[in-house]
Amino acid sequence: MFNNLLHLSFESSTIWIIIGFVGQALFFMRFFVQWLASEKAKKSVVPDLFWYFSLSGGAVLLTYAFYRQDPVFILGQGMGLLIYLRNIYFLKKTKNEQQDS
Repeated sequence: MFNNLLHLSFESSTIWIIIGFVGQALFFMRFFVQWLASEKAKKSVVPDLFWYFSLSGGAVLLTYAFYRQDPVFILGQGMGLLIYLRNIYFLKKTKNEQQDS
């Protein structure tokens, strides 16, 4: 009986990890779609502060995810940080080009 309960617990845990990855993928898609739009326009299409809050919040959450040793959380926050940094790069590039003009 106890062995069956442990097996069920493992399967349930695996299912929840899969659900977590699916949920994280859906959450990530909003940033991915926005990132593609920024790549196409070669500039950020949302307010500057959005990206700075995203970067700082993402860094804190990634630190927390490592503490929790949660692979779903670590993957999601890690990928998000790359997009936040890329958009901050576009913001700075655009401002530098405007100053040079």
